[in-house]
Amino acid sequence: MAAQRGEFRSRLGFILAAAGSAVGLGNIWGFPTQAASNGGGAFLFTYLVLAFALAYPALMAELLIGRHTHRNMSQALGALPQHAGLKRIGMLTGIGGLVTASLILSFYGIVAGWMLGFASSYPLEAIGFTQSAEWLITFSTPRNLTLTGIFMALTMSVVVGGVEDGIERWSRRLMPILIATLVVLSLYVLTLDGAMTGLSIYLRPDFSKILSGDLLIDALGSAFFSLSLGVGTMLIYGSYLSDNEHVPSVGAQVALLDVGIAVLAGFLILPAMYVADARGVAIFNAAGGLLSEDTLIFSVLPALFSTMDTIGLWLATAFFILMSIAALTSSISMLEVPVAYLIERHGLSRHRATLIAGCSIAAFSGLIALNFERLFGLVITISTRYGQPLLGIVVCLFAGWLWHRDALLAELKKNDTAADQRWFWKIWPLYVKWICPIIIGVILVRSIL
Repeated sequence: MAAQRGEFRSRLGFILAAAGSAVGLGNIWGFPTQAASNGGGAFLFTYLVLAFALAYPALMAELLIGRHTHRNMSQALGALPQHAGLKRIGMLTGIGGLVTASLILSFYGIVAGWMLGFASSYPLEAIGFTQSAEWLITFSTPRNLTLTGIFMALTMSVVVGGVEDGIERWSRRLMPILIATLVVLSLYVLTLDGAMTGLSIYLRPDFSKILSGDLLIDALGSAFFSLSLGVGTMLIYGSYLSDNEHVPSVGAQVALLDVGIAVLAGFLILPAMYVADARGVAIFNAAGGLLSEDTLIFSVLPALFSTMDTIGLWLATAFFILMSIAALTSSISMLEVPVAYLIERHGLSRHRATLIAGCSIAAFSGLIALNFERLFGLVITISTRYGQPLLGIVVCLFAGWLWHRDALLAELKKNDTAADQRWFWKIWPLYVKWICPIIIGVILVRSIL
């Protein structure tokens, strides 16, 4: 079955694809400012600990279930329990993951379209197409619809190629470009006046905040959600993983790469903010805290680039290309969730499944764009604040409680005959059974309250 439905050709291809799924806009422009607002190095240290103590076990639950079943999320979760009622719950949970991934992609495509617009506007302005450049960066419904359509078309063009010739091939091309661009931009920004102030704030730990409830919950939320957990993307990618691969080590490499890119982004974003401050660009809000999220990405950084003459043009273009690549590597995995379901559950060809899923999500994105004030924030709240953690809890419960230990051990022993002697086997089942559901539940309750 694995060969018929596609399989990653190499470990590197899988790692780059899975890390690309995890690395998104939030890693690059959300994580650094969150760190700066929560004790700098103290947040960074806590994030790193929690990423491997709690988020990694949840990641392994998805990867192992996917590799064990070689099915889409709905059929995979439905295959684990023995009881018919629990099988139906598993299949419905998988449908929930499909819907949640689609909802996330529907608003994500809009934001990613903005990134494409900014990336295109700077070169256009440089060659004299000022009016077109201004249209690309000015909020409007026509602009949103056009750029979202272009981004969704790009996503569909990769997914339609399948696992080997689409997802893996483009991940192997895009991820090195993303990492290289991030490194080069960081090194350059660190040479500018004010950069060391931002770097110091990012790395200097404020240990008075390390036991803060907000710091712990925010760090855990960043670790969990930055690994793209809870919506079936990692489960789907795991289902395309060869039975010859050692999943615990491969999962650790994915987590390391994802966390490493998030940490590396801090060496760009925080110094860039304080470079902007040194050049007279406002980086603090009315309450005295650092500006973040959309204010940072669409106001502070463009204002910084505008103070840098010709080099600012190149930096701005490179930065927004970086953001567009990060968005694309994530959107590919999100679209693959409903595409895999349509192929395996309804017997559609990949071309037709991609067209149906991609156009349906693009149409819903259009609906959001036409009713932006009412729908944009609502869809984000439903999908990321409630849907993603709820699904994460259920996946952990299925892996920890409903997957028979003998079957789980047999899965691990496919490529490690001494798996029952490893620390992973001695620790991971306990984590995924008890600790992960409880902690994710805490995140969910906190987000509601």
